[in-house]
Amino acid sequence: MFKSALTALALLASAPAFATGLEITVAGESNGVIKIDLLEDVAPGHVAQITKLANEGAYDGVVFHRVIDGFMAQTGDVQYGKTGGADFNMSSAGMGGSEYPDLKAEFSDENFDTGVVGMARSQNPDSANSQFFIMFAPAPHLNGQYTVVGRVTEGMDVVNAIKRGTGPNGAVIGAPDVMSSVKVTD
Repeated sequence: MFKSALTALALLASAPAFATGLEITVAGESNGVIKIDLLEDVAPGHVAQITKLANEGAYDGVVFHRVIDGFMAQTGDVQYGKTGGADFNMSSAGMGGSEYPDLKAEFSDENFDTGVVGMARSQNPDSANSQFFIMFAPAPHLNGQYTVVGRVTEGMDVVNAIKRGTGPNGAVIGAPDVMSSVKVTD
């Protein structure tokens, strides 16, 4: 009896943690709430960093700085993209990260379909930090090249209404849409 109880506890301990999500309130041309299911079992290191930053309030007030119609909306630059922040600079938004170290890639078999959330990075696969993007449409060329961290479960209409970039490489010109608050949910 004691051995089977220990075995059951060991199985529980090795099971994935309870699902975590994000609730992102967007303001600007798009207004509303996006709910995201984070995939801890697929990208545990990335999810841990995202939830840490969200719990600290680092994402509150961060702009969607790069938005390419038919592709994706990128946000999460807590260094240069946080409105009201000391280093806020719309022309530099997308070049910064957080005070935490960059993350080792956690590539998976998850596909970049509509509503999938991936981590932005430079050409170095191990350079993701705080920035992420939400897919407007499937992008199979990203599969296995970027870390998938979650999926939109509610609010794709809000995602689809985010102000599109009209500058080079999808840069948003003028007043960008903003993540006014980002909360971690169970």
